[in-house]
Amino acid sequence: MVTRRDFIKAGLLTVAGMAIPISALEMFKPEAMASLVRSFSEKKRWAFVVDTTKCVGCGMCAKACKLENEIPFEAEVQRTWVERYIQLKDGDVIIDSPKGAREGFTSNDPYGHEVKDEEITKQFYVPKLCNQCEKPSCVQVCPAGATYKTEDGVSLVDRSWCIGCGYCITNCPYFARFFNPVTNTADKCTFCYHRITKGKQTACIDACAFGVRKIGYINDPNSEVFKIISSKRVAVLKPEYGNEPHVFYLGLDQIVR
Repeated sequence: MVTRRDFIKAGLLTVAGMAIPISALEMFKPEAMASLVRSFSEKKRWAFVVDTTKCVGCGMCAKACKLENEIPFEAEVQRTWVERYIQLKDGDVIIDSPKGAREGFTSNDPYGHEVKDEEITKQFYVPKLCNQCEKPSCVQVCPAGATYKTEDGVSLVDRSWCIGCGYCITNCPYFARFFNPVTNTADKCTFCYHRITKGKQTACIDACAFGVRKIGYINDPNSEVFKIISSKRVAVLKPEYGNEPHVFYLGLDQIVR
C-alpha cells in the first residue's frame, strides 16, 4: 500500500533535487550581519541570547532538552548541545562535544587524549541550538512543506508531512537538524515552542543554574533579550550565510565555528 508519505516522497524528490542548487545560491548572498542592524519592528519575534562567558559545560541544558522533548536519550542526536573549545599554546584548536555534553565535561581528555593544563592557552564552552533564522534555508528546501516558520519567527517541523528526505538537514549551515530515529522524521530545536507560547521558559533555560540562556521578544523593550541585543556587543554564528540567525551570543570568541 502506498502511503501519503511515499507518494509525496516519490513525486517531489525530483523537484527538490532541482531546488537545492538555487537555495544553495541563496544561502551565500552577502547579507552578513543583517539581523544585527535591522530596525526593530512592531511584529513580535522570538530571539535567544547565549552568554558564553557564564557557561561551565555542566550539560544540564542538553539533558533537560532531551527529557522535555522526548529525544532518545542514548542516541547521538540532540536539539541543543554544548561544544568545548580548547586552544593550545601551539595554536591548534580542539573542539569536542561528547554525547552533546548531556553528561557534562568532567575531564580534559577530548577524544580520549589527555590535555595538560600547561598546554592550554584558553578553554571555554559554547552552547548551540537551532538559530531560528529569519531566512531559514531549511524551510526553503523542504519539498513537502513540512518545515515552516511561524508568524513569531520560529521554524517548526510538521511530522505528519515530513517525508524524511533529509534536505533540510543537509542545508542547515549550523548542523542543528537531525534525523529522529523514533519518528523517522527531521527534528530540531523549537525554542520549546509548546512552552514559550504558554508563558513558560524553555527547558534548557530552566535547567541552567548560571543564567547562560535567555529568550524573549527581540522587539519588546521590556524583554531582557531586547535590552541585551540593543545595548551590548553581540554576535551571531556564521553571518556570512545570510540566514539572519536569531540566536545572539555574548563573548563569542573568533575561534568558534
